[in-house]
Amino acid sequence: MTVRELGERLSLKELAGAGGLTREVTGCYIGDLLSWVMGRAREGDVWITVMGNLNAIGVAALADTSCIILAENAWLDEDAKAKADQQGVAVLASEENSYCLALRVAELLS
Repeated sequence: MTVRELGERLSLKELAGAGGLTREVTGCYIGDLLSWVMGRAREGDVWITVMGNLNAIGVAALADTSCIILAENAWLDEDAKAKADQQGVAVLASEENSYCLALRVAELLS
């Protein structure tokens, strides 16, 4: 399943990084402590967080996650949006909390 397909099935709002919408989704990781995510998220994971800043985009690129989903309508700042667009890091948003999103992602991937 691609990031775009996942976004459509979960009714997520696309915020940035349209170039990353064709990436394959292979798993899911939840976390807000950037150093923790950087060492533990796997390539292809959807990363669910509330961190919508420039550093989050860098971590997503380093960890090679398939995308970032901002939970609970978390805000993506303008610098982060520009960097996500530049690096092709897809950022999507949901009003749901991280737990509910992760359950839905797991259901779609199983």
